[in-house]
Amino acid sequence: MDEEAITIKLTRDQAFVLSDWLYQVMAQSDDLEGIVHDRAVWSPIYTITGTLDKTLSEIFMPDYGPRLEAAKERLRADLYGGADESTAPGQDTTDAPQAHQIERGTAGNRGESNRGR
Repeated sequence: MDEEAITIKLTRDQAFVLSDWLYQVMAQSDDLEGIVHDRAVWSPIYTITGTLDKTLSEIFMPDYGPRLEAAKERLRADLYGGADESTAPGQDTTDAPQAHQIERGTAGNRGESNRGR
């Protein structure tokens, strides 16, 4: 089988928003199997998540939440020509970024990771 690498290019905003979304989806389940039933899909998910984690300095910054919201707004504006309310009714977007940082060991640590990166 041909194992030629595939390169996917994302803008920094796209990568940041995707990283947060992947984290939220994976964190909402006790295990990845609850969301993705075919284990073959786990490999690319872990690869993408790991690459984003290593690449994005934003996930370690103390102003994670505002940066994430600004990135989302720019992406919505690019897609729809202006801000689009794509958050589900009643969904609180302020807690999710903090939870993401806590899990990654970065909340309130001025951009330094506890995971040795």
